[in-house]
Amino acid sequence: MGLVVTDSSTTIIKNNLIIRQLNNMNYSDVWHAMQNFTDNRNDQTTDELWLVEHPAVFTQGQAGKEEHLLTPGEIEVVKVDRGGQVTYHGPGQQVIYFMINLRRRKLGIRHLVTLIENSIVDMLKDYQINAYPKPDAPGVYVDNKKIASLGLRVRKGCSFHGLALNVNMDLSPFLRINPCGYPGLEMIQTSDINGPQNLKDACNALVKHLIILLETEQVKYQTGLPHNYEQ
Repeated sequence: MGLVVTDSSTTIIKNNLIIRQLNNMNYSDVWHAMQNFTDNRNDQTTDELWLVEHPAVFTQGQAGKEEHLLTPGEIEVVKVDRGGQVTYHGPGQQVIYFMINLRRRKLGIRHLVTLIENSIVDMLKDYQINAYPKPDAPGVYVDNKKIASLGLRVRKGCSFHGLALNVNMDLSPFLRINPCGYPGLEMIQTSDINGPQNLKDACNALVKHLIILLETEQVKYQTGLPHNYEQ
């Protein structure tokens, strides 16, 4: 299980994974690098998870309506090609992007969404936090408050974009929008409910579950964008 034969001389393991730490990077730079990576990958390209923290930015998905941007003020608004509505990224939030060949793994997009949501639920369960997804509103919730947002795009059978977990951040910019298109939706973070107190702990705890749920056979850890996809 896990082997894909591409020709008589080449065999690759479909469930290998590169965990790539990008640290703090501008949103648009990483977004364009995701697009380039997806457009230029092939059936032998290893799947990757990109871990990143962004400076303050609002992102408006393809279904995003201007009316949900209430008072963005000085914070940049970037219209992007993921699904979903409007959300906020900023310091103290752990973002993970999923560069996954869905065709090779025989995963549907709904399956990947469920997998991502379950990884967050399982991670928070380790901290005795009862979290859950909602079938009509992608993401993860605790006591009907949103702790993690989710938005994906699929191109050439491969995913990009991903999740944003609120860890230890200034939540006030969420008051400038209708988060994910829901007026009055309250956002919370792990540090306020006895979950992970910093990005390092949150990242390590979450990646552990993602590796399991993605049935990963071999993991490599790297730092920085792939050099071919830097801006």
